[in-house]
Amino acid sequence: LNLVYVIVQVIIGFRINSLALLSDAGHNLLDEGALALKLLDYKLHQSKPTNQNTYGYKKSSILISLFNAIVLLISIGAIGYEAILRFNNPQPLPGVTIAIVSGIGIIINGVSAFMFFRDKEKDLNVKSAFLHLAADALVSLGLVAGGIIMYYTHIYWIDPVLSLIVCTVIIASTWNLLKGSLRLSLDGVPENVDIEKVKQTALKIDGITGIHHIHIWAISTTQNALTAHIIVEGQTSLEQAQKIKGILKHELEHQNIQHATLEIEIKINNHKC
Repeated sequence: LNLVYVIVQVIIGFRINSLALLSDAGHNLLDEGALALKLLDYKLHQSKPTNQNTYGYKKSSILISLFNAIVLLISIGAIGYEAILRFNNPQPLPGVTIAIVSGIGIIINGVSAFMFFRDKEKDLNVKSAFLHLAADALVSLGLVAGGIIMYYTHIYWIDPVLSLIVCTVIIASTWNLLKGSLRLSLDGVPENVDIEKVKQTALKIDGITGIHHIHIWAISTTQNALTAHIIVEGQTSLEQAQKIKGILKHELEHQNIQHATLEIEIKINNHKC
């Protein structure tokens, strides 16, 4: 349905020569491409580990998010440039047609965004889809208002102004996504993990006296991994150490860490004679 709407926007946009409709159609088309990439990402995310790719292709979800963000930001340049050129030479446009077409977009994008709302904080790609669709609905609302104003006032430079607003919306909805996906691509600590809280959680467990060499990174947009050295008392038995590891791994799952590799270090007390 969203793709059909994009085609309608493009056809009408060319027929009435509305840059606002065409730029919004381009924005919507990019979002449709993003959703198609998310479907590809879902397929890759289900891939099983191999000897060459021990995590499968789960990290592809991060790369896809980064690609989506970069493409959206690059599109701003073309849209903004054309809008500036059109601003100096506005042309008469049918405001009612723009308002009607954009009004349909509010309904379509609004319903689509609502479908992603519940799970938007669980997956970076779901959040990406939600932000794109919500931004599309907001842009459509602006185009409705602009079309009505053009119809009653015949002020046609509103069309390129709306195109520049589209650029602003793209920046606002994509910048954090770009930063988040770039951070995960560089194996930075995921935003949904607090490393200080991880340390505190470990030190609260009986038998653990210290934790260091902590490394946390994202396997995908929904799964995180950790490696760390935990220090236990010298009299701790192997059985007790394994139990401590099991308890800590369980606690780490509540810290958004699904895969934990822990190395035990025995604390040695040196007594002077």
